[in-house]
Amino acid sequence: MFNKDANVKKFSSDTRLATKAIHAGHDPTEWRSRALVTPIVTSVTFACKENEPMDYLYARCGNPTRSCLERTLAALEEGQYALCFTSGMTAITAVVCLLSNGDHILSSDDVFGGSHFLMKNGVSRFQMTTTFVDCTDVEKVRRALKSNTKLVWLETLTNPLMKVLDIKAIVEAVKADRPDILIAVDNTFSTPVFQQPLNLGADIVVHSLTKYMNGHCDVCLGSIVTRNKDIYQRLSFAQRRLESHPQHEVAKKQCRGFSGMISFYIRGGKEEAKTFVNNLRIFTSAVSLGCVASLVEIPADISHNAIEEEYRLKNGITDNLIRLSVGLEDTEDLLNDLQQALDKTVSV
Repeated sequence: MFNKDANVKKFSSDTRLATKAIHAGHDPTEWRSRALVTPIVTSVTFACKENEPMDYLYARCGNPTRSCLERTLAALEEGQYALCFTSGMTAITAVVCLLSNGDHILSSDDVFGGSHFLMKNGVSRFQMTTTFVDCTDVEKVRRALKSNTKLVWLETLTNPLMKVLDIKAIVEAVKADRPDILIAVDNTFSTPVFQQPLNLGADIVVHSLTKYMNGHCDVCLGSIVTRNKDIYQRLSFAQRRLESHPQHEVAKKQCRGFSGMISFYIRGGKEEAKTFVNNLRIFTSAVSLGCVASLVEIPADISHNAIEEEYRLKNGITDNLIRLSVGLEDTEDLLNDLQQALDKTVSV
């Protein structure tokens, strides 16, 4: 049994890096098999059971294998929280998503490649601006700060010029007058083997795990590590969500067939919806769709629970809305399962 929130501090700061790399986040006693090598969990979705806490719901939101990696990364960078993303660029984009329209970013002037494109062009979509500065000169950094600067983005070692930026000096200069500004460091080239930016005062550390941290040229992955719980919670949200039929005639006109997705309202409210779902035998309560197994969920409780209630209700996502993803089981078995669950709901 995986423990998503196992304590990163088990391997304290006085434990050396090689020991952390091998053991932190990988505890064989966490799963029944006692496997020394972390099991690879390939499932995209996980079965839900009412009144039982769910560590995992949907692969985008979390995966047991990924959680082990995140705990290892947090330990190596001496942080408290780590999040993995599909690529280094996705991780950088998630950091930018911490900002608001109109905010200003100050960036190392020799950030190139995808990072440069994002800082120079991508942020303009959100009415953000970026100033590129020679960050080897701390005074230039200080002078380039604006009233709306909310992020200082540092890459050190820089790519490809290999400049080394004085992280601690930059942090002290920026935070002296503007403690609200976030300082993020791309630590891809140095790795925590040679540099730990959080210990130098940075708020966020970013890695393209595709590079040195993986080292085998067979992974596309990015990560973010922080000690700030608020930053972690906001990034965690970004990690999860980076994005009877009234149109039946339209569907017939443009589609060759119909999906296995069905949504309907059950008579009653939240309790009736839960009673119905809990009495299903073949349908598994889980997020996602398109599985060979039939799935069921109450969107207001699971897949759409992060949407503001007022907006959710306005759009018809009420507590008694049921969503089915019909799988490949025998049709009669599925119909019988739905009928018996409905009968039990009516009797209640």
